[in-house]
Amino acid sequence: MNFTKIFVTFFLISTLLYTSTFAKNSYFLEGERLFNEKKFSQSKYKFEKDIVFNPKSELSYLYLAKIFNAQKNDFMEEQNLNTVIMLNPKNEEALYLLAKLNIKKSDYKKTMELINNLKQVCSNFCQKEAELKEKLENLEPK
Repeated sequence: MNFTKIFVTFFLISTLLYTSTFAKNSYFLEGERLFNEKKFSQSKYKFEKDIVFNPKSELSYLYLAKIFNAQKNDFMEEQNLNTVIMLNPKNEEALYLLAKLNIKKSDYKKTMELINNLKQVCSNFCQKEAELKEKLENLEPK
C-alpha cells in the first residue's frame, strides 16, 4: 500500500513539474511568434505570463521593451531594459537599446556610460558602438 502512495505522489509531482516547465517554454515561444507577426498586444500578454512562471526571464523583459518601443512608451521600455540589465549586465542588445533610448532623451552622460559598458562586453553588437557614438556626437555640447 505504501508503495502505491509513493508511486502516485511521485507521478503527480513529476507531471506538475513537466507541465510547469512546458508552460514556461510555451508562453515565451508563443510570445516570440506573435511578436514576429507584429501582434504586440497578444505577444505582450504571453511574455508577461512567461514572467509569472519565470521571473528571471531576461528575454521576456527584452521583448517587452521592444514592444513598448514600438508603442512609443519610453518609460516602460526603459523599465524593462533596466530589468534585463539587472538580470544580466552583459546583455548587449539591452545595453544597445538603452543607449539609443538615452540618446533620444539627450542624456549624454548616461549614454557614454552605456557605450563604455557595451564596449567591455560586446561580441555581437561591437559594430553598433560606432553608430551610437556618431549619434551621441550630435548631442555633445559644443
